[in-house]
Amino acid sequence: MEMKKLRGQFRSTIWDPTLILSQILSVQFIFYCCLGLWLLLVNAVSGAYCSLDLLFKYEEIHVQNFGGRAVIAAFVLNSLTGAIALWFIVCRTKQCLDFAATAHFLHLLICWHYNSHFPATLSWWLLNAACVTIMCVYGEYLCLRTELQAIPLSVGPKADL
Repeated sequence: MEMKKLRGQFRSTIWDPTLILSQILSVQFIFYCCLGLWLLLVNAVSGAYCSLDLLFKYEEIHVQNFGGRAVIAAFVLNSLTGAIALWFIVCRTKQCLDFAATAHFLHLLICWHYNSHFPATLSWWLLNAACVTIMCVYGEYLCLRTELQAIPLSVGPKADL
């Protein structure tokens, strides 16, 4: 089903659920792969253990020791990586908030399932709110720079006379 092109809009809007779903899955895949890599890197530096608890357990996010701060650093670095993923996969400034919020909402659901209870720690909520904000704003910045690049009006003189 094709929606009508709105007047003054640069691109037409086409409802393509397959594209949207594949973009969501791609962003989520990159979100977890890069988060795992960041956690491996910061834990190699800190000398801490690596497990799935670092990705999903609420109690792992704290500022009481270096291990908890390393997990927080990995999440923040991952939000920057996620913004780059938004730039490559989504490519639209208007949709960065939607995809960043979707990735973190799916992370909430997975964490809720993993822990068997809804998150109640303030540090988990503050970190995820900060990360979705960083991912969205930086992703919008990157996409906006791409969208505002000059469109060449002429390619050059015609050679096929």
